[in-house]
Amino acid sequence: MRIKIRGGTVKHGEPSLCLNCRHAMIVEGVNLRQRIVECTELSIQHSRITFPITSCTRFADRRQPSLREMEEIAWVLRTDPKRNQVGFVRARELKPRDRHLLSDHEWFS
Repeated sequence: MRIKIRGGTVKHGEPSLCLNCRHAMIVEGVNLRQRIVECTELSIQHSRITFPITSCTRFADRRQPSLREMEEIAWVLRTDPKRNQVGFVRARELKPRDRHLLSDHEWFS
């Protein structure tokens, strides 16, 4: 039987979370030891990370679309009572008065 303990010893050799984080700026040289990682979430100024990160409460996976990117590609179901039609339109094609963009606190509350 295999038991996984959360918050225990980390696996060595795992890639840093920063490699896939939206908040990380990563500069690499010709070999693995030549890497600079800076995090925009740690403070007002960029903060340099000098070790691989295994857990971070502000991690945002850059491989997944952001809220703003999802709003841009969203299709909205609209009804037209004058023509008695129902159909989809792109969110970016709506007039500003017909749009309702969710704020960050509405998504995360």
